[in-house]
Amino acid sequence: MRRIILIGYMGSGKTTVGRALAKALGLQFYDLDWYIESRRRKTVAQIFAERGEEGFREIERNMLHEVAEFENIVLSCGGGTPCFFDNIDYLNQQGDVIWLKASPEVLYKHLLMGKTERPLLKGKSSEELVSFIREQLEHREPYYSKATHVLDVSLMDTYEKINISVNQAKELLKIP
Repeated sequence: MRRIILIGYMGSGKTTVGRALAKALGLQFYDLDWYIESRRRKTVAQIFAERGEEGFREIERNMLHEVAEFENIVLSCGGGTPCFFDNIDYLNQQGDVIWLKASPEVLYKHLLMGKTERPLLKGKSSEELVSFIREQLEHREPYYSKATHVLDVSLMDTYEKINISVNQAKELLKIP
């Protein structure tokens, strides 16, 4: 029975690496935000709009406790998930937690490449974005740093580089 849990800031590649890692290991892949959306039949943005961040974080914690009980999975968490309640301690009890770590500049480049709409980033200039990411990372790093493992993710702009990250994750977990 295996549970691999990926945490890190938005744009760190949790979904991309998670999906590739799950495939390489023959495990089921779950993205916590997608799981919440399918169970609640609403987007994360809609839940935020209706209930605010506090209401969303309650739902997130409940859904986390559900999906983190599944066996033989790779779970990608939202960027803020480890930073609320006792989530990071709970995750560490459930499986191998890997922090996908990157600098604010690298995260900024990843977010620019990503096609996903990020409400937190709307209307910010490049300088404002890097500064925003840096501030949020300062707040979140104490939580992220409690992960069992740290994987430094440089710019993952090709499948080859994603595969390198997957292989590094397998090495961290001592999986042949």
